[in-house]
Amino acid sequence: MPGQARSRGGAGRGGTRRTYSARARRGGAPAIDGGNRGRFVAGRIFLVVLLVAAGLKLVQVQGFQAEALSAKAERQRTTTIDIPAHRGSIVDRNGQELAFSVETRMLWANLRLMRKTWDEFARENPESGENYRTRVAEIAKFIAGKLPGKTTESELLADFHKGASFTYLVDDVEPSIADEIKAKYPEIGYEKRAKREYPGGELASNIVGFANWRTDDPDVSKHNIHGLSGLENMRDSDLAGTPGRQIVDTAQGNDNVVIPGTERDLQPATPGSDLELTIDSDLQYDLQNKLAEYVRAADAQGGSAVIMDAKTGEVYALANDKTLDPNAGSLDPELMNNTAVTTPYEPGSVNKIVTAAAAIEHGIVKPDSVLQVPGSIEVADHVVHDAWDHGTQPFTATGIFAKSSNVGTLMLAQKLGPDRYLEMLQKFGLGKRTGIGLPGESPGYVPPRSQWSGTTFGNLPIGQGLSMTVVQMASMYQAIANGGVRVEPRIVSAKITPDGKRVPEPKPKSSRVVSTETANTVKDMLRATTQDGDTYHRGTAPQAALEGYQISGKTGTGQQVDPNTGAYSDHLYNITFAGMLPADDPRFVVGIRLDAPDTTLPEGSSAAPLFHEIASYLAQRYQLPLSDKQAPVVPLIQAG
Repeated sequence: MPGQARSRGGAGRGGTRRTYSARARRGGAPAIDGGNRGRFVAGRIFLVVLLVAAGLKLVQVQGFQAEALSAKAERQRTTTIDIPAHRGSIVDRNGQELAFSVETRMLWANLRLMRKTWDEFARENPESGENYRTRVAEIAKFIAGKLPGKTTESELLADFHKGASFTYLVDDVEPSIADEIKAKYPEIGYEKRAKREYPGGELASNIVGFANWRTDDPDVSKHNIHGLSGLENMRDSDLAGTPGRQIVDTAQGNDNVVIPGTERDLQPATPGSDLELTIDSDLQYDLQNKLAEYVRAADAQGGSAVIMDAKTGEVYALANDKTLDPNAGSLDPELMNNTAVTTPYEPGSVNKIVTAAAAIEHGIVKPDSVLQVPGSIEVADHVVHDAWDHGTQPFTATGIFAKSSNVGTLMLAQKLGPDRYLEMLQKFGLGKRTGIGLPGESPGYVPPRSQWSGTTFGNLPIGQGLSMTVVQMASMYQAIANGGVRVEPRIVSAKITPDGKRVPEPKPKSSRVVSTETANTVKDMLRATTQDGDTYHRGTAPQAALEGYQISGKTGTGQQVDPNTGAYSDHLYNITFAGMLPADDPRFVVGIRLDAPDTTLPEGSSAAPLFHEIASYLAQRYQLPLSDKQAPVVPLIQAG
C-alpha cells in the first residue's frame, strides 16, 4: 500500500523513526515534571526557614546580647592588674627615716612579640644576613650592659630562648634604665614595683620589722609590699595604702601576654601613711651596741633593755642583743623575735618594789623603821634565805630593799597580807599586756589567787613564781617615777596621712597605783641601792651611781627553771636592774635583763654597770641638769 510504502521509505531515508501516540504525550511527560517541581518547592521552603532562623538569631545577638557578648570579648582580650601603692615611711621622733620605699621596675620579655618582630624584619630585609639569635644576642648584651651585677648575657639568652611566650627577666631595676631599655626594644616591658629600704640596717629592726612582696596569701595584693614582722606587719593597713587598677590588652592565648603600650589607668593608687615613732635613733643605736657588748662580756645567752620617758611612758629605745638586718632579706625567727616584749621571765628582786610601795601606802612601815631581820624565814614548808649569811640584824625598811633582803621583804609582805599584795601587783599592771603597740606582746604571768599554795606567798614578793617582760618591769618603775601614776607605754606617736596631716595616736591610758607621797617615798628609799660605804651603808648597786646625779634603782637575781629537770636551777639566772634618772626629778626609766649570764664574771653578776653606761649617755645627749644636791647617805643596818 502506498501509505505503508511511504512510511517505510521515510524510515529508510532518515533512519529509525519513533512515533508517539497522543496518549503518551499527554500522560507520561507530566508525571516526570511534577516530581521535580515538588522537590524544588520543598527546597525553597527549607531555605526560607533557614534564612528566617538565621535572621532571628542575628536579631537576638545584635539586639539583645550585643552588650554582654561585647563585654565577654573585651574580657578575653584585656586584663585588669593592680598598680602598686607607695608604702608609707617609718620615722623616729626626730623625723629620721628608719624605713622607706623606692620605686623600681621588674623587666619582662614578650617572647611571642620578639619572635614576630624578627620574622617581620627577616621578610622585609632578606639580604641582611641576620637571624633570630643575632637579634636576641643584641638585646641581651644591651640589657646586661645597663644592669651590671643584676644579670648577665648568658642568663638573659637562656630566658629569651624559652619555649614560652612570656618571661620575667630582672627585678629591682631603676625606672630611668627600664624606660631606656623599653624605648629601644619594644619586646621588653616592665611592671612597676617598689623596694623597701632600711637605711640603718639592724637599727631598731626589732621594732620596725620587715616588709616584702607576698604571694602566699590570695587575699593580699601581689603588687604591693606587705609587712611580715614588727610594726611593718602590725601597722600594715596604715603603711600599705590602696593599690590602683590598670587595664592592659593581652595577646590571644592563656598566658595573658601584655601588649606594650596598651596600659590604661582605671583608678590611681592611694599612698600609705607614714608612722612617727617615739624612738630616738641615736639613743637606740647606742643602747643596741652597749647591750650587745655587755651580753658578750657577761657570756649571757641574751639580753634586752628599754629606755622610757618617766612621765609620758614614751619608749625612747628598745633593744635586744640579737637583731635582724632587714636589708639582707633573712627571716630567721630567732632574730625576728622581739624578746623585750614577747618573752617573760622571773625577775627576782626588782619585783620587791611592789612590797615596798604597798608597805608604805598602807602605813606598815616608814623608811627609817627598824625590823629585826634573821638570816632565814619559814613560809609554809619552805625556808627562804638571804643571799648572804647573817644572824638577826636591825635593818631599816630602806635597808631591806637597798640591800635586797629576801627575809625582810617577806616579813613586810606577811604584815601586808596576800590580798593587799595581790591588789598592788594588779595595779602595777602585772599579768596584763602593757599596750605598747608591738606585735606578740606577752602579758606575763601572775598565778590566780585561787591557785596559791602555802609557798606561793613566799615566792611572789621576792620575784619568783611570776613573770614579766622588760617593758612591764620598766613600766612598774615608771609609775613610781611619775608620782604614782602608771602611763601605758607606747612606741608610735602619730600617723602622717598622704596629704601631710599629722594624726596623733590615741592618748595612752593612765591609772594611779599609789599616792604621790608614797611614790616619792619609795623613789627616795631606792636611792640607797646605789650608795657606797661600809657594810651598814653599802647598797647592792654602787656601780650604777652617776657622778652629779641622784639615781634610784633596784637589782634583781631571779632563778631560772632548768629545762632538763623542771626545777629551779642553781646556775641559770635572770640578772635584772631597773632605775630612774635623775631620782630628784625623774626624766628617764631604764630596764635591763641579762639572760643566763656567767655569774662568776663581774658583768654577769650585776647589770648595774650597764645602767651606769646608759645613764651617762642619756645625761650627755639630753643635757640633763645636775641634781641640786647629792642623795643623803642613810643607814641600811643600824650599827651596834
